[in-house]
Amino acid sequence: TRTWVFIMSDQIVNRVANSALQVIDLEEFYQEGTRTLLSITAFLDDGIVLREQTFRERLQSHDWKKYQNQFVAVHCPDDILVPQWATLLVVTHLQPLAKYVVVGTAADLEQQLFAEQLAHMDFSPYQDGLVMIKGCSNKPVPEQAMGLLAAKLTPIVKKLSYGEACSSVPLYKKP
Repeated sequence: TRTWVFIMSDQIVNRVANSALQVIDLEEFYQEGTRTLLSITAFLDDGIVLREQTFRERLQSHDWKKYQNQFVAVHCPDDILVPQWATLLVVTHLQPLAKYVVVGTAADLEQQLFAEQLAHMDFSPYQDGLVMIKGCSNKPVPEQAMGLLAAKLTPIVKKLSYGEACSSVPLYKKP
């Protein structure tokens, strides 16, 4: 017969916190603020026809102040054909007031906001490190942002994974 002896410690050790694993939570890059999708169709005749004079008049009379400090995506649906200058003219009205303006969808806006944050990120602390891109978040993190982060990390890290410390998926290991 065997006798098993278990020695219990009073101390609970957080091995994840004590490990060399560096976790990047893209949720921390989320820029707080109101997001607005502004469709160019609001300035067109019947929502589909651009007549330059009435288009410009509608832009002039529009209350642009309501976009103050907002993140705005200027959108033109795929089934509406307008010259490129029309969208650009809308952008020129927004630029002095809005916090950030993109031409595209709400998803394009989020992707661009994250891309801008990642462009200014210092990646040197992750050189030859064990890095995990955190998987769960309470704020919307575009898949494009995760892909951009993975692309920037792969050339410099020793190991890259995705998920949570308790259940991560290996993505890359330096040869």
